[in-house]
Amino acid sequence: MPLAFGDLQGCRTPFQRLLAKAAPPAGTPLWFAGDLINRGAESLATLRDIIALGDRAVPVLGNHDLHLLSVSAGIRKSKKGDTIDDILAAPDADDLLEWVRHRPIAHYENGMLMVHAGVVPQWDVNLTLELADELQRALRAPNWKETLAGLYGNEPSLWTPNLKGIERLRVTCSALTRVRFCSAEGAMDFSSSGGLNAAPPGCMPWFDVPWRKTADVTVVFGHWAALGLMLRDNLIGLDSGCVWGEKLSAVRLAQIPAERTLTQVQCDNCRSSGGN
Repeated sequence: MPLAFGDLQGCRTPFQRLLAKAAPPAGTPLWFAGDLINRGAESLATLRDIIALGDRAVPVLGNHDLHLLSVSAGIRKSKKGDTIDDILAAPDADDLLEWVRHRPIAHYENGMLMVHAGVVPQWDVNLTLELADELQRALRAPNWKETLAGLYGNEPSLWTPNLKGIERLRVTCSALTRVRFCSAEGAMDFSSSGGLNAAPPGCMPWFDVPWRKTADVTVVFGHWAALGLMLRDNLIGLDSGCVWGEKLSAVRLAQIPAERTLTQVQCDNCRSSGGN
């Protein structure tokens, strides 16, 4: 059974402690819900650790991972608090970035769907995977920089099947790597990154939209530190705020909810002193 980790964000020491504490059997698949790097003090070493796991590591891309690619491509500038310079300056930076660029955006196995942020309610598992595959292929294509530059922006906020081209890819990217809140109609709202009590007017967490079409599988996600750990029968939210001095979480992904086990470690002094 896989062991799934929340957002590492370059917090290598807590990750090593958590892996030792959870002590999964040799060969256990290790799932990572995105944002492997950035904001924590050891982004390069963390990335190397994950790569060294080989096929045992199953990460999906998060918004910070895409930010690394954008900075490397000259699409965006580093922000205050970023800790990706050591990756960009590494002698094998090209190889590291190539590895990141070829990670999936979504992963589905044994009734478990893992994405970084969420899934808009209009999508079932099959459509989610189809759209993720379109985005993955676009980010692996020769013109990937052009695609990546076009993924930024909050519009369109509502999925419709007739979307084409970069708008279709942008909605996919927004949902899978950025969403927290949706309207009852399924329109994404990016005006708040707070917890459940910070929902924008008329909005709710993406997973609480009553007609959500992925409710028949278990969705594993990260991204939402203000939400904290969220464990429901069909929902596993793993970002428990490690980079903010809270905890790093890992859950054993048994298909029967009662058989899932949670392991956590406290994350003190993980954040780089260079940011806020």
